[in-house]
Amino acid sequence: MKMVPKMLSPLVKNWAPKAFIISFKLETDPSIIINRARNALEVYQHQVVVANVLESRQSFVVIVTKDSETKLLLSEDEVAKGIVIEEKIVENLQSRHTAFICDKS
Repeated sequence: MKMVPKMLSPLVKNWAPKAFIISFKLETDPSIIINRARNALEVYQHQVVVANVLESRQSFVVIVTKDSETKLLLSEDEVAKGIVIEEKIVENLQSRHTAFICDKS
């Protein structure tokens, strides 16, 4: 495997500085996930990190912004109904994107 360059920095700074940019952070250690997400927000200066832990990635995520942490969790009932965590992620991010656009206009 070869290292590839990180593309988030040029995306935020050069290619789309006014865009609503989301990154994803997957970790194996739950004790470091929020700090890693916050560090990414600080380093890259984008809007949102969808953070999750490998072990629970299909049922639990945290949406991290510079001002908040929003936990999204699937209940046992939702899992039984076939709902997937991505539905909650998309719904949450869609409302954040709408607010971002409204704030910019």
